[in-house]
Amino acid sequence: MQYRRFGKTNLQFSVFSLGTMRYLANAENAHRTIEKALSLGINHVETARGYGKSEEYLGAAIKRGLSVPRNQLYITTKIPPCANADTMRQCIDESLNRLNLDYLDCLAIHGLNTREHLEWVQSKNGCMQAVKEAVNDSRVKHIGFSTHGGLDIILAAINTDLFEFINLHYYYFLQRNTSAIQAVIEKDMGVFIISPADKGGRLYTPPGTLKELCQPFTPLELNYRFLLSDNRITTLSLGAATPEELIAPLEVADDVGELTAAEISVFEKLENQQNQVLGTDKCSQCYACLPCPENINIPEVLRLRNLAVAYDMNDYGKYRYGMFENAGHWFPGMKGNRCIECGECLPKCPGSLDIPALLADTHERLNGKAGRRLWG
Repeated sequence: MQYRRFGKTNLQFSVFSLGTMRYLANAENAHRTIEKALSLGINHVETARGYGKSEEYLGAAIKRGLSVPRNQLYITTKIPPCANADTMRQCIDESLNRLNLDYLDCLAIHGLNTREHLEWVQSKNGCMQAVKEAVNDSRVKHIGFSTHGGLDIILAAINTDLFEFINLHYYYFLQRNTSAIQAVIEKDMGVFIISPADKGGRLYTPPGTLKELCQPFTPLELNYRFLLSDNRITTLSLGAATPEELIAPLEVADDVGELTAAEISVFEKLENQQNQVLGTDKCSQCYACLPCPENINIPEVLRLRNLAVAYDMNDYGKYRYGMFENAGHWFPGMKGNRCIECGECLPKCPGSLDIPALLADTHERLNGKAGRRLWG
């Protein structure tokens, strides 16, 4: 296991962190999964008050006793933004009690996704007042935020200078937030990548086309290497449901150097495949088409189409597309069938895409069962 400095917190985090959304079968399974992670060199565990019984199970494991001393284990929990300090005070107290902790190494504002959330954290009497009190009395050591918001929200949150780290969606198949990583580094903030296996493409169950294109590597291995080779990134979330699920991903935990020629060759093959298969229908993800009068998240809809058409990533596309209209600010925007063909997007597109036709095609390909966040 390799370790990296987590920005200005100066904590040394393992390059993989244990995410605890999925170890929720029972407290015993949670304890076994945590202990296995620790034995493999993971020293950072992330939970959230919104993850069902995750805090409770982690707290039970801490009370029972872990193989690593408290001062060698870093624990983060996440609490949603709120409009007033009293609510945040109560949430911090509840989380500490559930976790059986006197202090948190890191507290993240969970889902800083909207302009309203930004207003709350910047308000004089908002939730950050309670967070700062907790820092002053040593119940919280470091403050950050997680986000599913647009790039404009992310950059605005970074520029508040309220935070020491960020939990961010950024993967090989989703590079929209590249400039956010650079902005974070300029502020000396730590970078924690959220869910690279699942949100990064459901790469633990890749389609045959993608598996073949990635040979001799696996798609998941390549995504991990894409991220770990970037020394601006501190740590990647590994959301294991059982101890056994930790083994395969951590086989690359020591492989954090520059991309090899063989890896670069595969990434070039993936890019060529997308260009050839999509041709003039490829969405370049420039976001020039927004805003849409019908509130369709056109770039994200067409990103899912890109992946489905180029790599047969239909299961992933259906999983994410089903979140539209069902997950609120966590995954905003309407589905492609809401397009009324008003034509406002057409002159904005530098690629001259027939956006209404592509939205309709995406809906036909990917519309299925409605989705929701696990703890939405």
